[in-house]
Amino acid sequence: MIPLRDSVRLTRWPLVTIALVGANVIAYLLAIRHGGSIVDGPSSATIVAYGAIPYEFAHLGSHCALGAAGFSQAVLCSGQRGVTGTVAPQPASWQTAFTSMFMHKNVLAIVIAMAFLAVFGATLEDMLGRLRFLALYILGGLVALAVTVAVNPGSVTPTLGAAGAVAAVLGGYILLHPRAGVLTLAPLSKRELPAWAALLLWVALEVVLGVAHVIAPDGSSAGVVASAQIGGFAFGLLTVRAFARGQAPSGPPRAAHSAASE
Repeated sequence: MIPLRDSVRLTRWPLVTIALVGANVIAYLLAIRHGGSIVDGPSSATIVAYGAIPYEFAHLGSHCALGAAGFSQAVLCSGQRGVTGTVAPQPASWQTAFTSMFMHKNVLAIVIAMAFLAVFGATLEDMLGRLRFLALYILGGLVALAVTVAVNPGSVTPTLGAAGAVAAVLGGYILLHPRAGVLTLAPLSKRELPAWAALLLWVALEVVLGVAHVIAPDGSSAGVVASAQIGGFAFGLLTVRAFARGQAPSGPPRAAHSAASE
């Protein structure tokens, strides 16, 4: 199921949400220019270069790149036991904390993330204001990465995608609009779900497809996949009221039957 719209009326255009969706799509297209395809996503070398690798953050000064390991390639990092040689120039680790939020493994990963961002982000932006919403989104992604590094500091598997930032948006949304309805597209039909059910749907999609390495890089464990969602969601849930302080409430919900019938 893919969300189409929620039942909360907007009072203004969600310009930041639109810009974020556009930025993610543009970043995806730029990434595949260096090797890869629209469907399968960027090359492994591009993912390693611009994804956020926990080992680099836990071992400051170390850099990772694809290298020869027996008869195949693997992510090798300076400072690891048995690793010799120099690493080709790579983006600084702090830069990958941001570039990784706009990198996606394949077209399915970006479609799922952007569908949920477009629906839930538009309403939350309307509630918080544009700059506050942008701050929550970016900080949520950074917190999600920090949790991932804390869970597995020795991991050399790149983390990428907007999952942590989108989780922060969902955490804030569910606290401010727990009774909202969400119109979703299911095979051969449309169905309205409560916001909490749409949230569970997103979690299920991200975790199942992530653990199966459909939308997450090979080598990602269940704990690493879930840590981004948990970190981002907790950040949004716990801080959204502070971000919303002093802001006017967004528009009233639409009637459930009218949303479902559109």
